[in-house]
Amino acid sequence: MRLLLIEDDTLLGDGIRAGLTQEGYTVDWLRDGEAADNALKSEHFELMVLDLGLPRRSGLEVLKALRGRGSALPVLILTARDTVTDRVAGLDAGADDYLIKPFALDELTARLRALLRRQSGRAVNTISHGAIVLDPEAHAVSRNGKPVELSPREFAVLQLLLEQRGKVLSKARLEESLYAWGDEVESNAIEVYVHHLRKKLGAELIRTIRGVGYVIDNL
Repeated sequence: MRLLLIEDDTLLGDGIRAGLTQEGYTVDWLRDGEAADNALKSEHFELMVLDLGLPRRSGLEVLKALRGRGSALPVLILTARDTVTDRVAGLDAGADDYLIKPFALDELTARLRALLRRQSGRAVNTISHGAIVLDPEAHAVSRNGKPVELSPREFAVLQLLLEQRGKVLSKARLEESLYAWGDEVESNAIEVYVHHLRKKLGAELIRTIRGVGYVIDNL
């Protein structure tokens, strides 16, 4: 899952990026509101973690502009501003959640999982599809009750396709979710990950729509 982190504190931002990367997120990190607004206009993300006190453009301005463009991107505000007025302003501007600094990384990741769960309409963290069960928290996949070993990016491709069941996702869309800025992308990487997933979980799981992309059909 590709996440945009907007935080101008270098030490804190570096720690958050490292922690979320360890949790399996693809993290792009920006330090000012103007750069964030430009990125949100041209790139696709599954989640955003947003500080409010940003240079060049405030977090609230970034958020209002995002919602003004009709985007439903899940947004968690992460800030030291802890008054009721600040929280109300952030939520009314379109934030989905609000976490006060200092915070525990475990709480941040739990809140992000909840945002993804609500966006996809799930009541529980695990994602089930026939005999396949994916657990985002444990980064585990099983088939017929037996664990299946996946690489981090194989896991990410599977999770994204399961979250978007019934929707065809292009190769470019999958690449965009798997790779952060500066990552080297091999031309056939997505094909390789899909091939491995079919070998491990069944050839019928992921369907190729020629010239369009890949889909996991609804059961």
